[in-house]
Amino acid sequence: MNVLIKNGHIIDPSLRIDGIGDILIEDGKIKEIRIQNIVPPPPHPLPQREGESLKIPYPSRGEGKGGGKDSGLRTIDATGLLVVPGLIDMHVHLREPGFEHKETIKSGTMAAIKSGFTTVCCMPNTFPVNDQASVTEFIIRKASQEGYCTVYPVGAITKGQRGEELAEIGTMRNEGCIAFSDDGRPVMNSLIMRRALEYSKAFDVPIISHCEDLTLSEDGVINEGIISATLGLKGIPDEAEQIMIFRDILLAELTGGKLHIAHVSTEGSVKLIREAKTKGINVTAETCPHYFSLTEEAVKGYDTNAKVNPPLRTKRDIEAIKEGLKDGTIDIIVTDHAPHHMDEKLREFDMAPFGISGFETALSLSLRLVEEGILSMSQLVKNMTLNPAIILNIPKGTLRQDTDADVTIIDVNREFKVESEKFVSKGKNTPFEGWLLKGCPVLTICKGKIYEW
Repeated sequence: MNVLIKNGHIIDPSLRIDGIGDILIEDGKIKEIRIQNIVPPPPHPLPQREGESLKIPYPSRGEGKGGGKDSGLRTIDATGLLVVPGLIDMHVHLREPGFEHKETIKSGTMAAIKSGFTTVCCMPNTFPVNDQASVTEFIIRKASQEGYCTVYPVGAITKGQRGEELAEIGTMRNEGCIAFSDDGRPVMNSLIMRRALEYSKAFDVPIISHCEDLTLSEDGVINEGIISATLGLKGIPDEAEQIMIFRDILLAELTGGKLHIAHVSTEGSVKLIREAKTKGINVTAETCPHYFSLTEEAVKGYDTNAKVNPPLRTKRDIEAIKEGLKDGTIDIIVTDHAPHHMDEKLREFDMAPFGISGFETALSLSLRLVEEGILSMSQLVKNMTLNPAIILNIPKGTLRQDTDADVTIIDVNREFKVESEKFVSKGKNTPFEGWLLKGCPVLTICKGKIYEW
């Protein structure tokens, strides 16, 4: 069925659109857009590309009775709602193959689509590790058969994620991997990381770096500071993240490779990335909603749902991360969706795994940045659509004509209480249990297919 979305507040930074209008979808593709009322642009709008127009008129079409079966055109009234390109999450853990008790490609993508994400990139720390073309092919085939949204695999940098020998990056790239990472573990060997960045330049793919000096973070479970001392838990210092970021920035400068820093959590990290960008080094960065929403105080009471790696930090770090998002030092917001079985999180704090089930709270937590005046709505949309598409070099994050009809429709005023038992994801591990949040998707369209709730 073809779809006409009417009277929505359309924001698409890729086209410099910010206004009330309509979108026509035909055969799973964006066909035409008409803007009725232009909203004043932000202070620093994106440059308009040649051949693009803010007004793309489409001819009047018969809709039958209410756009019903007579016309084959479904009409969606988006009055008072935000209409944006389908959200992209370039850092998720779908757990399959190997850890289907935590999550599956089916359950994970169902949670993603409910949360407004039409494209996700799954990390390679599965079992077996996605370090060879056969595993990449399995993920792509499984996602095609059972997935609710588009899935792009991220391949491992090293074989088995052991950090000792490069994986078959070229072969996996040809099979469909769009980035490479040993996420969950750092590449401690600087020579191997150098070679990976050289490959990234040759194959035009980003290397997503999990920046952690294991000699400093060994056995650490929370941020090093007063809280760790009070609780008697081994802490992880800021420097464990920052030392590796500094090293990888130097290697990116040396090689000219494409470096992407994962889950930035400290003030010092933001400063290092900002300085690198000032020097013109090819580096981009991401952070997650929990790093600008929670401090280390969340682990009081030994709440394992607040145990993440890197750990939750301090108020000062949160302010620095918000400033990094505001000035563009941090390019994108990701979930680092890391679902775990309930029994695993019910262990002693030291023994419980790191990770938050992040899909179903990500958008509403991110919208708080707009309420606080940290980001404009257009900037937030850019961080969750256009920027990841550019970093990954994928044809997503836009409402441009003839691209896949990936659209997220959001009610920014709808309030809801976080109740993990209602999560679609198998992972119920959230530190936001009981929070009252505002803003959520009400309808998601992926390649023209409609999901609503």
